[in-house]
Amino acid sequence: MSALLKDRATGEAAHDSTVEALMHRIGEEARAAAAILATASTAAKNEALRAAAAALRCGETDILAANRDDVAAMQTAGTSAALIDRGTLDPARLDGVAQSLEAIADLEDPVGAVIAEWDQPSGLHVERVRTPLGVIGIIFESRPNVTADAGALCLKAGNAVILRGGSDAHRTSTAIHACLVAGLKAAGLPEHAIQLVPTTDRAAVGAMLAGLNGAIDVIVPRGGKGLIERVQREARVPVFAHLEGVCHVYVHAPANLEMAKAIAVNAKMRRTSICGAAETLLVDKALAETHLRPILEALMAAGCTIRGDEATRAALPSAEPASEDDWYTEYLDATIAVRVVDGLDAAIRHVATYGSHHTEAIVTEDKAAAERFMAELDSAILLHNASTQFADGGEFGMGAEIGIATGKLHARGPVGVEQLTSFKYRVRGTGQTRP
Repeated sequence: MSALLKDRATGEAAHDSTVEALMHRIGEEARAAAAILATASTAAKNEALRAAAAALRCGETDILAANRDDVAAMQTAGTSAALIDRGTLDPARLDGVAQSLEAIADLEDPVGAVIAEWDQPSGLHVERVRTPLGVIGIIFESRPNVTADAGALCLKAGNAVILRGGSDAHRTSTAIHACLVAGLKAAGLPEHAIQLVPTTDRAAVGAMLAGLNGAIDVIVPRGGKGLIERVQREARVPVFAHLEGVCHVYVHAPANLEMAKAIAVNAKMRRTSICGAAETLLVDKALAETHLRPILEALMAAGCTIRGDEATRAALPSAEPASEDDWYTEYLDATIAVRVVDGLDAAIRHVATYGSHHTEAIVTEDKAAAERFMAELDSAILLHNASTQFADGGEFGMGAEIGIATGKLHARGPVGVEQLTSFKYRVRGTGQTRP
């Protein structure tokens, strides 16, 4: 090996070692903080959350200035409009973040809640009780509000959290994180309870996925398919995640036309960049003559591009032809794939074949059909006569969410404070011994 290559290899090894040492220190600090949070009072946690919300409002000028720098950098880098939208804050959105912290403070504290209790013939009294998970690692892209939502939810559930945000919103995340730390200090809680990884080096992600020598109990990724795939492939600790949000709206006969138009447009166009945005519209063949074109025209009027099958293009010749790949595609943009299906069975088959088990909606006046749709499809969230954009923990009354999980173990659907706890058993006796 040449001297130059040796020097380069030595430098890279030293760099990796520095990042690894940083991450292990963060892990140790998080584990120590988690031990304190596990028994922290509800009052202290709520005080920290409300103080953090106040700090966000007081720091609006600095936070939005940092965000403008992040957005400008994303624009210079040619970042997609959808990702820029995810990363952009304005006064209303920032106030929404503060309100979310206050809403989480208002939630019931899950820690210590008795889920179930019973008496055994032996005289033992058994309780199943909620307990924190411990240390949660959250790896996210583009969304600086995740810094606040994730930090607040983990705190409320008695967990320490290590946040690793993307480089595209690092300035904003850093400014928001400072407000969370201010809240922790105001309440007398350890400031290492909510840590933001100070480097955007990718080696930090690898260290988190390895578990930081056992410091991390759960990883939650928020971001694009590439990030989720890497986390699911490399993580040595449990993962709460969904890979994609290929969400469907199915308009089934009989359906109210105005309702169908409103739901289809809202599900696709309210915010195209979120994982609950509809990506495929299915329309019942029985409604092709009456409902299909008006719904498509409503979508187009809202700025949506239509990619349709043959029947769709017969109703709207200006629609682009849909390929097989379109049925699998999460556009995260103002584009929707449209197919005419021959009845409920065909709609269920399509969703089961092409969907990602995230969120599906049926629009129909036939309650029996709606029940079948929701019973037979194995998605995390199913809606009847409502927009898929309601796939959100806040809209479910959870205060906020870290993300949507589509796995079948532990957490499924919106991951809120209850999903960030496990449980243990408390057993009380009066001197019993086992024969």
